[in-house]
Parts: sequence; C-alpha cells; structure tokens
Amino acid sequence: MNAQAIAVRAARPDDIPAMEALIARSGIALSEGFYTKEQAAAVTEHVFGVDTQLVADQTYFLIEKNGELVACGGWSKRSTLFGADRAKQGADPLLDPATEPARIRAFFVDPGAARQGLGRLLLRHCTDAAAAGGFQALELAATMPGVPLYLACGFEAVEPFEITLPGPIQVPLVRMRRQLP
Repeated sequence: MNAQAIAVRAARPDDIPAMEALIARSGIALSEGFYTKEQAAAVTEHVFGVDTQLVADQTYFLIEKNGELVACGGWSKRSTLFGADRAKQGADPLLDPATEPARIRAFFVDPGAARQGLGRLLLRHCTDAAAAGGFQALELAATMPGVPLYLACGFEAVEPFEITLPGPIQVPLVRMRRQLP
C-alpha cells in the first residue's frame, strides 16, 4: 500500500451515493465463504448502508486511494449498534463516554482493495477519535466476514446472535467489545 496515495477524511452528504455503491459491492463479494448467497443478498439489501446520522456527526469516514473511494466506516457516540437509515427505529440518543462503549459502525472495503490494511487503518482512525471523545471501550456488531479483522485488532466476542430478515433469512452476527488503553 502506497501511503502517499492514501487519504482518510470525514464523509460528506455528497459522498453517500458512492459509499452506498461500495457497500453493495462489498456486502456481496466479501461475504462469499462466510454467508450463503441468500444471506449476503438479504443483509446487504436490508441492513447494510450509510447511517446519515454518522455523516452529520462527522464520525463516518472514507478512505481514498489515488482519488478513488476504496473503504468507508466510522464510529458513533450514539446508541445504535448497527444498520443503515432504513434499518433504524426511533431515537438514537447519545452515549455516556464514562459508562458506555462507543460503537464501531459500518466498515466496508471495496472488493478490489480487500486485504490491503485499509480496514485496520480505518479502525485505528476511529479508535483514536473515540478515545479523544472520552470513551473507554468500543463495541460493535460484526458480520462473519468482519470477525477475523476485529479479533486481530484486539476485540473479543461477547455473544453471537442472529437477525431475521425477509425471506425469512437468518443472518448470524457477533457482538464484540474492546477496552481502550
């Protein structure tokens, strides 16, 4: 990875269409071997996507390589654990950094840029920002393709769970947590 060509920046509202397209590509292609085709299609259609509250909070980021969008993801100071705008229900109150973990949210890498350290770079960026915001721990809902990255980055599995999507299709996830130094 050429560090000179990599840029991490806060996502803007005008980035949302490009991020949604990347998320759709990533959700299908990088789920292979972890989810069935039906599970990957259902979770990509009904759960994955941009949470515009994170964009408004300036806690959602994208990575550009040579000017091209190759990854996106963020952290949140709000209670929602996962899901795009279309999956959210009700209010999304702020968390108390002294007693509640920040959320790591919606990490996606373009399939053509997978396994190049972009997820780790984005996670480091989000971890530093959450720590600067006073948070002492991080929590996330990992998809099966994301579990290996999060384990390698110091997260521990707290509990597996499933969500039921139209079909009905069961999709396994894992709640994971990491204490910050």
